[in-house]
Amino acid sequence: MSQICRFRLLLLFGLGLMILLVGCSLPRVILLKDPLTPEEHLNLGVAYEKAGELGQAVAEYRLAAKRLPLAYLYIGNAYFQKNEWGEAERFYKKAIEKDPKNADAHNNLAWLYYRKRENLDLAESLALKAIELNPSKGNIYKDTLKRIREMKKL
Repeated sequence: MSQICRFRLLLLFGLGLMILLVGCSLPRVILLKDPLTPEEHLNLGVAYEKAGELGQAVAEYRLAAKRLPLAYLYIGNAYFQKNEWGEAERFYKKAIEKDPKNADAHNNLAWLYYRKRENLDLAESLALKAIELNPSKGNIYKDTLKRIREMKKL
């Protein structure tokens, strides 16, 4: 290995990166540690979502979900926006499984069932659970409950 290649390798190690050198001409950068926290991935996902880049948002939320269960709710919301309701349902359920006290996940799954016009009894119980878990958002959750009950009467 030439002196220049050794110098480049030492310099890059000093930057916290691992470089695989192939004849010193085509380096490949491999990050050994994700430089972003789960919260930063979540925030980046929100920025992508606001920009309408839902695929990128989901990718960031998935990275956050490795250590932040709240991210499953965000993944569900992104799939809901994409009208991929099966995936949205799966991730809302996962959010509830990982954090049974997540009132928003209960409410959003209830809303999903309302929109799909199915599982309305379950949707009603999910909305009631959301109200119980977080009374401070009661007005939002009560609106979901009201709409579900109206649909059940039809």
